[in-house]
Amino acid sequence: MYRPLTLLSLLFLATTAGAQHQVSGRLDDRAVPGTLPLEEIRAMLADAAATKPYEFPTLPGLPEDLASFVPADNPMTNAKVELGRQLYFDKRLSRDGTVSCATCHDPARGWTDTSPVSTGIAAQKGGRSAPTVTNRLFGKTQFWDGRAASLEEQALGPIANPVEMGFTHDEAIERLNQVKGYVVQFAAVFGTPVTADGIAKAIAAFERTILSGGNKNDYYEAAERWFDWDEASEDDAEVRALANRALDLEAQHRMSPSAERGRALFFGKASCSACHVGADLTDEMFHNIGVQPDDPGRSAVTGDAAHTGAFKTPSLRNIALTAPYMHDGSLKTLVEVVEHYNKGGTPNDHLSEKIFPLKLTPQEVQDVARFMEEALTGPVTEVEVPRLP
Repeated sequence: MYRPLTLLSLLFLATTAGAQHQVSGRLDDRAVPGTLPLEEIRAMLADAAATKPYEFPTLPGLPEDLASFVPADNPMTNAKVELGRQLYFDKRLSRDGTVSCATCHDPARGWTDTSPVSTGIAAQKGGRSAPTVTNRLFGKTQFWDGRAASLEEQALGPIANPVEMGFTHDEAIERLNQVKGYVVQFAAVFGTPVTADGIAKAIAAFERTILSGGNKNDYYEAAERWFDWDEASEDDAEVRALANRALDLEAQHRMSPSAERGRALFFGKASCSACHVGADLTDEMFHNIGVQPDDPGRSAVTGDAAHTGAFKTPSLRNIALTAPYMHDGSLKTLVEVVEHYNKGGTPNDHLSEKIFPLKLTPQEVQDVARFMEEALTGPVTEVEVPRLP
């Protein structure tokens, strides 16, 4: 068996609807340099499975051909994903050895850090909340303002950010080239010593494995077409089996009445689906929704003043696990989020035309929040903390 896959444990763990992860400490504190022996690394790489393409699972609610979202210039192999997992948890990518990717994007905290803004080296505070890594396979751009065009570009950004990891790329490369276990893996995966391009591609490959599908809403949508179906009138046995399977799964993952009412509002009166659309419930676009409207937001990237205060629409999958909300972490609960939209945001010169008072009743506000908490919370890739070379 290919040992990195055993370590990676790409299983899908069902979470309690609406529950927050409760952990003590950070998971990256458990990733200790020097605990993965060189001989074990060589054995991993010698296994024929190491060079095989990474196989994505099939997940309800997500596109069937997940591999089609992987860029052609960074094909995913098992060994590359495993290398990326190690780098993702390795604090040696920061100047003082205190911060890893997992520090701000912790698997135990919804792949974020559940803080209003993130903390980098020397206890420095960033300016924005850490977005979740979940389902970034589908991301057209990265960061709240979309300044990175790919996950590869995003992976390198924090390393050289003086507030986050505080290194330069050259210094990080020099440090990792002194770790024999990394040198051996980079040679096997990329045919080169440690490089910035290799670091970016390995971390991005790992991040693309972090997926969530199969929540209550996914099962509802798969069964919805059959709700008024008359089985007795169906002669095709395959169609009957398909319909019954979908209906059985929906029954096993049924929403509460409040969540179902909230779903109708989400796609109707509350207009949430104006931006939260598609399999990942995001249009991947940028909108000024009246939160910190004086922040330059997307305009700092495009140079267009019309984009002032505009930020990317986040996915709502597992949104209950990633409080606080908005790019600045200013809203603590999903009820507060719905109330913000219900009042029409904060008026400003660049407020999106999609933001206006919704006239939801207090009960409707609660129902929309309940839908997001309960029906959009589902299984997410479970990743084991790696041993490090």
